[in-house]
Amino acid sequence: MRDDICTIPISEIFEENDGCPICRMRNMLENRMVDYILGAAMMEPDVRQESNRLGFCATHLKQMMRFGKRLPLALVLETHLDTVQNEVFKEGLFATPKKSAYNAARIEETCFVCDKVQWGMERLLVTLLKTYAENYDFRETFRGQEYICLPHYRLLLQQAPKTLIKKQLSDFTGDCKKLAGDWAKQLRADVHDFTKMFDYRSGQDEDADFSRCKDAIERTYLWMTTRNDD
Repeated sequence: MRDDICTIPISEIFEENDGCPICRMRNMLENRMVDYILGAAMMEPDVRQESNRLGFCATHLKQMMRFGKRLPLALVLETHLDTVQNEVFKEGLFATPKKSAYNAARIEETCFVCDKVQWGMERLLVTLLKTYAENYDFRETFRGQEYICLPHYRLLLQQAPKTLIKKQLSDFTGDCKKLAGDWAKQLRADVHDFTKMFDYRSGQDEDADFSRCKDAIERTYLWMTTRNDD
């Protein structure tokens, strides 16, 4: 199948073979959205109105802080804090503690970047599944990925039945299970080897090689959460 404007991002993501491809897809969308909200979109009233209302989760606010554009971030936060002030700390007859707590919880649970990333992920996953169904070369590329993390394994199994027919679905879920399951087995072995490093008897084994297991905990964290612990 010839690459087009929809499949090109998928092809680019799967050109790499490092970690989970769905994590790379998510990371690409997050980087583009953070760049967007701190760039030209900062001056678009409709975007600012939505970001003021939704705010940002801890993960994406941290990413925005690391992006290096502190003045645009300050301007975005300034107007969002106006929304927080008006909705959570509002004075008046109907400004009850229950209403204040409800508004605070709503703001905590919403995120402008999360909403946009989810919208983009839904469409890219449909493209991924259609590409898998129509392009046999892509299937081999998919099978050659390093692994699929646990949360995105679940996501793919949930999304696949909406797009793939029975035979394609069986092949796809089998490929996903192998990518995620084989990595889980490897992590289990590496974590076990990590624990053996603390056994005094391991020091007596001159052939023991613990080089792979030293970051086993961090790699397990990444596989289970989709995020690096940074």
